[in-house]
Amino acid sequence: MYLCGCKNYLFFMAQRNETGKQGEQLACSYLEGKGYSILDVNWHFQHYELDIVASFGGELVIVEVKTRSHDYLIAPSLAVDARKIRRTVIAADAYCRIKRVDMSARFDIISVIKTGSSYKVEDHIEDAFYPPVTCRNSASFAPY
Repeated sequence: MYLCGCKNYLFFMAQRNETGKQGEQLACSYLEGKGYSILDVNWHFQHYELDIVASFGGELVIVEVKTRSHDYLIAPSLAVDARKIRRTVIAADAYCRIKRVDMSARFDIISVIKTGSSYKVEDHIEDAFYPPVTCRNSASFAPY
């Protein structure tokens, strides 16, 4: 069975997932090199995900990693839209409640570019966005 009428769709998706994983691994190494402590990678709650959860300077840092090939049309950081921000904030709220984290948090974006078989961190935006004032569904779970 082929989805979207594309014979190579499954191969494409597997390759895309691998590219994302490689970008996240590089972002973790980059953050560790800057003195961050990595707490979790690809943390899931229901249908929500946090790419990287780290701590730095007494602050919880939630990092969204965007990996793109060198010929991208839109800057990777611009792919973090309002929907993605809302979902990230909901996941971060769940993380703090479940793990009983009592730290201030910030949200960063790391852009990773793939050229051929090599990857490079292009940009690290600290405090890339702030949580919206209201976030529906953020209290729709009982962590314990």
